[in-house]
Amino acid sequence: MTRQVVLDTETTGLNAKLGDRIIEIGCVEILSRRVADRQFHAYLNPERDVDLGATRVHGLTLEDLRAKPKFADVAKEFLDFIAGAEVLIHNADFDTEFLDLELGRARLGRFQDHVANVVDTLAFARELHPGRKNSLDALCERYFVNHANRTLHGALLDARLLAECYLAMTRGQESLVMELETPAQAAAAAALLQVDLSHLIMLPALPEEVALHEQYLDAMEKEAKRPSLWRKLAA
Repeated sequence: MTRQVVLDTETTGLNAKLGDRIIEIGCVEILSRRVADRQFHAYLNPERDVDLGATRVHGLTLEDLRAKPKFADVAKEFLDFIAGAEVLIHNADFDTEFLDLELGRARLGRFQDHVANVVDTLAFARELHPGRKNSLDALCERYFVNHANRTLHGALLDARLLAECYLAMTRGQESLVMELETPAQAAAAAALLQVDLSHLIMLPALPEEVALHEQYLDAMEKEAKRPSLWRKLAA
């Protein structure tokens, strides 16, 4: 499987074309569907003021960043970390525009030149949950990912939270019994599957529920690049 890296940035403002710069990069690695210990994290001197509105989001000012390295100083370590990976980014166009400009200033090509591909987890979440909020906070609440410490945005913290949310969003085809840690737990789960359920009242799904379920399966199969077990059994 392609190695996966979850990436987030914080910036001086919202407009890269008008000179806003990256001030923080956070990356975490996903291995065998688990958030690994290996990470990349750097605060950066943007060589310009930080917009007040941006400071309200992440809490960082130029005074906090003056002594930090410039992007070019950490670029090689950063590129080594993401090299050849599938990179997961929430609202990917925003971050990759900033990264492309920073890499361009350092004459290191474009972001896409260094990675296998980029997955926009915001677009993926919108496919799974059309018409609902799909911000990182909303996903944390929906998938019971603890984000109590997220009083301010931070690239490394947000990358870790996004990694947990992504694993939850793509967990649909994992087997309950396969995830159990011991044979005794697996046996107990198997016994539950043999309980007599004939007395239960079965309520058919509403048409709109069926449609949402089919959208979920479509998104899951697109991500997995193979048919879902549910549809195989239904066939």
